[in-house]
Amino acid sequence: MLEDFVIILQSSPWLFYFSVTFIGLSVGSFLNVVAYRLPKMMERDWRRECHEFLELEQPQTEDDEKKFNLATPASACPHCGHKLRAWENIPVISYLFLKARCSSCGTKISLQYPAVEFITAVASLLAAYTFGVTIQTVAALFFTWALITLTLIDLKTQLLPDSITLPLLWMGIFLSFFDVFTDLTASVIGAMAGYMILWSVYQLFKMLTGKEGMGFGDFKLLAALGAWAGYSYLPQIILVSSVVGSVFGIGMLIIGRTRQQQPIPFGPYLAVAGWIALLWGEAINSTYLSFL
Repeated sequence: MLEDFVIILQSSPWLFYFSVTFIGLSVGSFLNVVAYRLPKMMERDWRRECHEFLELEQPQTEDDEKKFNLATPASACPHCGHKLRAWENIPVISYLFLKARCSSCGTKISLQYPAVEFITAVASLLAAYTFGVTIQTVAALFFTWALITLTLIDLKTQLLPDSITLPLLWMGIFLSFFDVFTDLTASVIGAMAGYMILWSVYQLFKMLTGKEGMGFGDFKLLAALGAWAGYSYLPQIILVSSVVGSVFGIGMLIIGRTRQQQPIPFGPYLAVAGWIALLWGEAINSTYLSFL
């Protein structure tokens, strides 16, 4: 049954790419939900754990009594509470049909929602085009979706949740047992080296300045990227993420969108560089060596 389905996709590339794009749009809609709710769920857990540790009575608020997870409650307008109907929740299309406004109260809908859906679809399509109808595409899609979620959360909260980075790390090592992207040795060394490189930079920066230059989530993310791509791609990932981050940071300072002492999350640049390395890292390295 599965083999027949794979043969159909291989013989009909348009069906394969259309399916991946459609799935990418749908998943992008869900990633918006995860990026919004997961930090709030983490905050609730932290508050409850702090009260338990300090042996304090936890105050019960109306929000605490409501069930809140990635599935519940249903999506609704944050301004008026209008619950979205099925036709209002179609990726990209609903945003255009509603003219970027809530059908109930007329509040403007953030451009983030269709933008994330569109970016997820395009990134998924690029992954499928790069690897074709293979197990690599299936793995690369989960890799892509996890990195998009981490990017959204880090940009908003400067957090990289362990509930995403650690499963991503272990999944990369698991795939290396079957040489999906790299072998087991390169994956394990990549995970260890990825963590230790940024950890060392963090410790050196703290020793010299007395300040924390980055969060521990960045260490875990680079470890996960090393587990997926292998240790040989770590220099490329670090170089690309540093250059892109520096250019973006300087640009934001010039246009006045950020202050000089304001912290800038590094996770999104690591995510972009890691995604590029997994898809086109070998071609980039080959081109660079040929140029030299």
